[in-house]
Amino acid sequence: MAATPTPFDSEAPLGARRAIIRCNPDNPQEMEMIEAVWGSNPRFSDGVAFRFVRSEGKTFPSRRCLIPASEFQLAVGKRRYRVTLDGGNFFYLAGVWEPAMGDWPLYYRIVTVEANPEVALHQERHGAIIHRRQVKQWLGHEVPETDLLMTPPARTFVVEEIDAKPVQTALAF
Repeated sequence: MAATPTPFDSEAPLGARRAIIRCNPDNPQEMEMIEAVWGSNPRFSDGVAFRFVRSEGKTFPSRRCLIPASEFQLAVGKRRYRVTLDGGNFFYLAGVWEPAMGDWPLYYRIVTVEANPEVALHQERHGAIIHRRQVKQWLGHEVPETDLLMTPPARTFVVEEIDAKPVQTALAF
């Protein structure tokens, strides 16, 4: 399983597999990387698959996880956008995992916050960002959720359209 952060595509299909990082349930002092599927099994939730969970008003006392990412991608109509941290560092998306149920394997959902100013131009919410320095705080419950699950300030992200047609910047004669 690759430990390299890769783009996170919010349009990935239900059940898409991805590496997550969590505390080992048998030894909570040990972090482990495992493969999980994205989203809950619709069979267990009245036909609705849940891929995201809002952070507001919720606590996450157990089963926290991290999803390594180099960027996250979003779609607005037919346009697609790449969102990276200003400075290019990789990051983690805050998540929660649930054990396997029936024939549905272990799965995870992304915890969301209100979009920061750059992303808010395209959508209302995005995954909560956990920086590398905050890994133990999130996984080890070292600080309250409200201290970590916040909307990032302006100028945190660079948003670029994917496959955008080049814009002519000069007249040609």
